[in-house]
Amino acid sequence: MLVEHRGHVPEVDPSAYVAPTAVVCGAVRIGPQARVLFGAVLTAEDGEVSLGARSVVMENALVRGRAGHPAQIGDDVLVGPHAHVNGARVGDGCFIATGAALFPGCIAGAGSEVRVHGVVHVHTVLPPGTTVPIGWVAVGNPVQVLPPGEHEQIWAIQEHLDFPGTVYGISRDTPAAERMVRQADWFAPHRDDRIIDGTQPGR
Repeated sequence: MLVEHRGHVPEVDPSAYVAPTAVVCGAVRIGPQARVLFGAVLTAEDGEVSLGARSVVMENALVRGRAGHPAQIGDDVLVGPHAHVNGARVGDGCFIATGAALFPGCIAGAGSEVRVHGVVHVHTVLPPGTTVPIGWVAVGNPVQVLPPGEHEQIWAIQEHLDFPGTVYGISRDTPAAERMVRQADWFAPHRDDRIIDGTQPGR
């Protein structure tokens, strides 16, 4: 499904494939021979999404673009099932495995691998060729890649990266009601979305 959002219509290269149950919303550009499989969502909220040549977004993955942090996926990238790529820059040839999560402002350098359920935190930079092992957490710049049991060490770095400010634009002690009012307002423009009729490329 192609959706116009905030006045922007997705651009899909004629050689690309978008599955009938995928959703491509707003200012999204899908490159040549790219593939977006069943249940995947590429949504440009108030920022852009780009998917490079021959890259594949697999079933039920989410790629979200934000105003301050567009989602940029290079060429020859695999985004695995149920992965979450939110406002991240992913270099050419990266492998983002099943259930991996990449948060706003992070960069995965070319040829990096984020393995099953790996996490790349906000503003974290993976140098080219970095591997985040299964279930591990990459945090900071310069990056430290730590096992999930090292919570105190992760938090010592993560706290200064300002996840709430980056993701929600609020301080950590903001009440939930205020946070969710802001989130509801941020998503409100979807009320005016328009499903685009007609045959889309690759269908």
